[in-house]
Amino acid sequence: MVNFKDIKGFIFDLDGVITLTSKYHGQAWHQLADELGVKWTKALADGLKGISRMDSLEMILRAGNKENDFTEEEKIRFAAKKNDNYLKLIEKMTDADILPGIPAFLEDLVAHNYKICLASASKNSPIILEKLDLAKYFPTIVDPSKLKKGKPDPEIYVRGAELLNLKPEECIGIEDAAAGIQAINGAGETSIGIGDANELRDADINFSSTTDMSLESIEAKMKVNR
Repeated sequence: MVNFKDIKGFIFDLDGVITLTSKYHGQAWHQLADELGVKWTKALADGLKGISRMDSLEMILRAGNKENDFTEEEKIRFAAKKNDNYLKLIEKMTDADILPGIPAFLEDLVAHNYKICLASASKNSPIILEKLDLAKYFPTIVDPSKLKKGKPDPEIYVRGAELLNLKPEECIGIEDAAAGIQAINGAGETSIGIGDANELRDADINFSSTTDMSLESIEAKMKVNR
């Protein structure tokens, strides 16, 4: 693991790290699955976590053995319908929906001149940041529509480092899903997992919740793990 003093940038996932949008995604996908006649299960809901919109749709269709039942045009319409439902659900989000400790952590990063980037699979992340009043902290956002592959492929984190004009080893990525941790590690960056340590066992550093994450606690864990 690199020295903490060599870190110059932090690259954030959105859901489960900054706020919880998964419940709204889940509600919108559940609604679409019902319309398509696909049984909604906890395993299916968990599998959709952290992956792109079209990949999520394909997973739902496979779960119902319907992956070959629709044209690409129909699939695009289904994904758009889900997104419309999702946008209605998040309309009422406010800064009260920010996960504990995140505003103070972002303020500390700015105060110490760290570069900050968002690397979310969600095309709606700029809208959500505005609703949370956090857009000012994220002048740099990876556009997922311009990527060829989704998480767990490292492309989104590689691109995040490029946008920050940093080397991968100068970046820390923060995720709450195993696919995201795999993406960070694949990009050659230091990975922080937020959540269950067993589920996120491949993370370089783990915090059970966002309240435990600070520059001081990250530095301490990096020293221990070296």
